[in-house]
Amino acid sequence: MQAGHHQYEQAIAALDDTEASTIDKVEMLMEIAMGLQTRPKNPEQLIDAISLYSRALELCPPEETLLMARIRARKATALQMVPSEDIVYLLQARVELEEALAVLTVEGIKEEVAEAQINLGLICQSLAPTGKAKITDAIDLYQRALRTFNKKGFPAEYVILHNNLATAFLSMSMSDERGKMREALAVQSFEAALEVVTLEDSPNEYAMLQNNLGNALQYVSSSHALENNLRALSAYNEALKVRTEKTTPLPYATTIANKANCLRNLPDDFENPQNGNTQKLLQARQLYADAKQIFNHYGETAKIAILDEALGEIDKELNDNDRINGEKQDGPNVMSV
Repeated sequence: MQAGHHQYEQAIAALDDTEASTIDKVEMLMEIAMGLQTRPKNPEQLIDAISLYSRALELCPPEETLLMARIRARKATALQMVPSEDIVYLLQARVELEEALAVLTVEGIKEEVAEAQINLGLICQSLAPTGKAKITDAIDLYQRALRTFNKKGFPAEYVILHNNLATAFLSMSMSDERGKMREALAVQSFEAALEVVTLEDSPNEYAMLQNNLGNALQYVSSSHALENNLRALSAYNEALKVRTEKTTPLPYATTIANKANCLRNLPDDFENPQNGNTQKLLQARQLYADAKQIFNHYGETAKIAILDEALGEIDKELNDNDRINGEKQDGPNVMSV
């Protein structure tokens, strides 16, 4: 019997302990469930945790509304963690969190309300592509959570929220004027997160944010395309202070591919852009080739296909004497994380 399931069996057996009060039993079940979902070794431990939360809810006296709300909030986090292509777990998690929030907002403390808002926002963001939730609901929840999780008092949560906000903004349609505003807001959110995350203290998170900031800057529709691309190039270079081929090959390949996208949109001579960007294209082609070699080694077939397309485009650009020098490419295939 696995250790995790043994904990589950122990928890169920302990319910027969007549010396413990009902509240003690409920809290014990909740504590063991939380232990199971912390770094679970397999999905079965998450299912056991969900079952223990459900038993705790069954046992909990109906007048203990705040305790029940806290159990529901924890149960929702376990449901969120279950690895499955079926959205049923996320739908169940949303129900639990919505019921929990209705009580926590009235009876709970502001930090647990904000935590529940983050988790509900993540659920809405995950469900949005399926049509079962609106991405705008996720954005609203993140923004409400920021009223509590500010930069000074809760830096870790502040960073998570701004990263989630930026990702949500970029997932929305960008075809109208409001789209341009959302692009700008995504950039602002990544920059806000980077006010807290430093290269020295959190190098991997710093690199991720810089990579994604570079992507957002490439997406931005504005009259400052050159400036934005230069800022994006700087962001990728910051990410590459952490991401190396030796230590983090896949993130490194992702960032150099994104950097190549950026180089394609920059002239060789910023003061004389009419002279073209042959050298930048050659640099980009080399970065694409380097990234492809790494992705090929790890079997990342989808990313290889994207790079093959990009390499083909660059070869055509280099051979096209009539190409409009410095013209921005449509929709760079940037890669997050």
